[in-house]
Amino acid sequence: MNMMPSRLNRPINHGFTRQLFGAKAAQKGGVVRRSKRDVHREVGLDHLMREVTRRGFHLVESGDQYVIICHPGHIRILC
Repeated sequence: MNMMPSRLNRPINHGFTRQLFGAKAAQKGGVVRRSKRDVHREVGLDHLMREVTRRGFHLVESGDQYVIICHPGHIRILC
């Protein structure tokens, strides 16, 4: 697994987090995605994981994207 390093001693861009979870798709229980590069640059993976967990959502890594399923329901990957 090629994991990018988390942010080191830089302030977290809370505007990025507000924009992400304020998107219409997130508010309606849909799916939002962001590039891994942008997440690592703006807030770091640890922060994103905390925010996703706090909301009861699910985080999936696919290629160069993080995909957030914005509802707390059970997830089953079919194929």
